[in-house]
Amino acid sequence: MSLLPDTDLLLPTLAARLGAVAKRFEQELVSDLPAVNKLVRHVEHYRGKMLRPTLVIASGLAVRANSIVNHTSHASQVIDESLDALAAVVEMIHMATLVHDDVLDEADLRRGGATVNSLRGNETAVMLGDFLFSSSFHLCSSVGESWLNSELSLMTSQLCSGEILQLSHRGDLTLDASTYFEIIRRKTGVLAGACCGLAARLTGATPAVCEALRLFGEELGMAFQIQDDVLDLIGEERVVGKTLGIDLRKGKFTLPLVTHLTRCSPDVRALTIQAIEQCDVPTLLRLIESTESLTASREHAVGFVSKAKSRLSILTESSARQMLCSIADATIEREF
Repeated sequence: MSLLPDTDLLLPTLAARLGAVAKRFEQELVSDLPAVNKLVRHVEHYRGKMLRPTLVIASGLAVRANSIVNHTSHASQVIDESLDALAAVVEMIHMATLVHDDVLDEADLRRGGATVNSLRGNETAVMLGDFLFSSSFHLCSSVGESWLNSELSLMTSQLCSGEILQLSHRGDLTLDASTYFEIIRRKTGVLAGACCGLAARLTGATPAVCEALRLFGEELGMAFQIQDDVLDLIGEERVVGKTLGIDLRKGKFTLPLVTHLTRCSPDVRALTIQAIEQCDVPTLLRLIESTESLTASREHAVGFVSKAKSRLSILTESSARQMLCSIADATIEREF
């Protein structure tokens, strides 16, 4: 919700739908074991901006506004229930990746609170992430569309392969921009793309509209990740709400650094490597700014947002389409 302007006419509708999604989310994760329920309640604050459920609902509304087919009230209700389930599913998958990421990054802070791994250890955190993944596919099966399970399985495999690709380049000073973009496409883009593309298909959109919305989400997701990477260097921890500087400490080189290493002189490169080895973020930031690599990274994010918004031209003008544009703009204007 915080990614949207307060004046958006669809906000009351969206708020009501997200409330239903949150309720579906909580109901699906109820366990007969108090220990599991306690952990689930702890990670509920990870929901934060609810970007991915918002993309599902907004995409469904945009397709409905675009359609010349008049659904009966019963059919519309079935579609809405399916979209709410999908929104809960993608949020579970997203939260599972956050729990696992915190283990990989040895992070202590998430959304301004302690991570599961810092409170209960890596073993518990890994199993909680697995519980969230399995619960998401159990809920997905309730929609009754076999293709949906298949598409989400493929998407989740891409998420995992993106993480493996990033880990394989840990500490790699030769990492190039094209490989970086493939990492963030898989790690972040494909989930946002699935939110929009699968929501469109559930709502009855044509294949062309489904593909356009999938690409919109994927490019929006990549812009979102670039902004995250910039904030990891320049953000304030109390505002961002998570441990900063992790990428550097874990040898995960992001676009500002990748760009800087291709632009800097040999002398500056030597200073940069020294700052990396010492995890000296202030010095590294000054060096990166000297080659205007932060500005270049932001320009890449702006370019992805511009391309994403152009995908929406396939839809007729509507409040829902404008909402999607607003979400895209907000991904690169945020400070958290």
